[in-house]
Amino acid sequence: MSYLKAFALAFNMFTIFPFFKIHTYEDGINGKSALFYPFIGFILGAVVYGLYLLLHNHLPAPHLAVLLFGLSVLFTGALHLDGLSDTIDGFFVKKEKALEVMKDSHIGGMGMIFTFVFLSLKLSSFIYFEAWILLPLVMLLSRLNATLAIFIFPYISSGVGALIKQELKTTYIVIALLFSVILSYLFGQTLMLLIALISMFIIAGLLTRRYKGLNGDMYGFIIESSELILLNALILL
Repeated sequence: MSYLKAFALAFNMFTIFPFFKIHTYEDGINGKSALFYPFIGFILGAVVYGLYLLLHNHLPAPHLAVLLFGLSVLFTGALHLDGLSDTIDGFFVKKEKALEVMKDSHIGGMGMIFTFVFLSLKLSSFIYFEAWILLPLVMLLSRLNATLAIFIFPYISSGVGALIKQELKTTYIVIALLFSVILSYLFGQTLMLLIALISMFIIAGLLTRRYKGLNGDMYGFIIESSELILLNALILL
């Protein structure tokens, strides 16, 4: 039952779909929910890929790509994009004030500009992306990166993120990694798994070097950056 609650909590956090009603952070399920982040990413990617299969014979390819990009943002409630914007805002102030700036509900000028640039790059990636069957894997690996970053790197804020970090056990990481490795192998994309892991260590490492750790906004930054990197890696390959 605790695993079901943990899955429901992760599903509520990472999607807008109203299938579960668990919003309470009970002791023990917070860290356990993190092992389901890759699985939630796979589900989101599978939903978008399913829509692609339904619509690709009925809509022009560029328009369909834009539609699917918009839905991928909508399905997550733009949660990770919000973290991306806040993290970018923190880059343009002194690091002593960065965490305070990230907590501000208003987006700064630099955050807005660079988020627009990021969204433009990601939209272009969707337009030129052809291996749609691999989108579930892309969204899985980007969220695996968040789970690994929570486990490996220090956490520097408070709230739910601190509970997740505290309760995240090695067993849960092994399960999340095993699930991700098996699916990467089945899709014939173990190279994508390697690229994802390298990306996570570089991005999280640079953020930790500046802030001495990570917070929730930075996890969103890691997820979004990883997705962009993986999409373009597949376009190049």
